[in-house]
Amino acid sequence: SIASADMDLNQLEAFLTAQTKKQGGITSDQAAVIAKFWKNHRTQIHESLINQSRWDNVLKNMNWRVDLKSQLRHMDQINTPVAIVEMELGRNGQ
Repeated sequence: SIASADMDLNQLEAFLTAQTKKQGGITSDQAAVIAKFWKNHRTQIHESLINQSRWDNVLKNMNWRVDLKSQLRHMDQINTPVAIVEMELGRNGQ
């Protein structure tokens, strides 16, 4: 939760305080260790998560269009816009 939200120090303190008060949560000592670790390694952890969450590094091509339905059984569905997006992803150097 801390890493995915990329919490700043105030958010971290509030989150850890809530975790210590929660039944079955963490102890104050554990919260202090987590806080110290996060303060020292926040940038590296955040960059690692970003790198792991990318599909690929390059958007090779993108096409899009908006279609309007002009003929349907029910009148309330006519002229309803539909967006169609096509993305082609690739790796660097490929």
